[in-house]
Amino acid sequence: MDDRLQRRIQRYGWDRSADHYEGYWRRQLEPAQALLLRMAELEEGERVLDLACGTGLVTLPAADAVGPSGEVVGTDISQRMVELVTERATELGVRHVSFDRMDAEDVGFPDASFDAVLCGLGLMYVPDPLRSLQEMLRVLKPGGRAVCAVWGARKNCGWAEIFPIVDSRVSTEVCPLFFQLGTGEALSMTYEAAGFGEVICKRITTVLEYDGPDSAVGAAFAGGPVAMAYARFDDETREAAHAEYRASIEPFRSNAGYRIPGEFVVVHGMKK
Repeated sequence: MDDRLQRRIQRYGWDRSADHYEGYWRRQLEPAQALLLRMAELEEGERVLDLACGTGLVTLPAADAVGPSGEVVGTDISQRMVELVTERATELGVRHVSFDRMDAEDVGFPDASFDAVLCGLGLMYVPDPLRSLQEMLRVLKPGGRAVCAVWGARKNCGWAEIFPIVDSRVSTEVCPLFFQLGTGEALSMTYEAAGFGEVICKRITTVLEYDGPDSAVGAAFAGGPVAMAYARFDDETREAAHAEYRASIEPFRSNAGYRIPGEFVVVHGMKK
């Protein structure tokens, strides 16, 4: 698939899902984001870049960690995400953060300008993850670190049927290699290929809890990466897709809700 088309799909897809994203995913993604921040070991006064920042679930805690003497810059391919996180930072009175719409494969900052680069669950959407990691390495100061989190192996993510369910109804090309970086040592190897040293990988299992079918379906269709394709469904198609997805997660039903298994991979690398 043409990389430019993939980036366009990502940009406008996340514009559509932005207003729903945090409500459906904040609690479910917290284990990966918390581990990422622990591995980053941010210190007061540091300058940090958060790529694919979304609604700021990593950016704003990073700003707390570096304090007013530090600085955090958040970027995202989605203009709507940038608008939402900018509004939130303003409401919270966080002055040492800034945001911009930017491609994670073409980071518009000078060489050696950040102490740390973070990317929480965004790298698997990038058409060329190696290029993105090379950009992270470029903008890091010597001794700086990059920490990225991705979803794990497909077989360990109970919600994974969302992609074939949607693709059987409309061609999405959302992310044909979505689970690739979470398989085996793929992300660690990509770090090493980009030139990082001291690469450390941690894999964690988790449970995505939803209180009922509506929230589970909403997260999968309206709040995630298939939102743009989902917007093209008529009512009949939506009902059929919802029913098929509910059937796919039926093994994970818990009383009225669901406990869907998930897996994350978080990798830390240093600039030599």
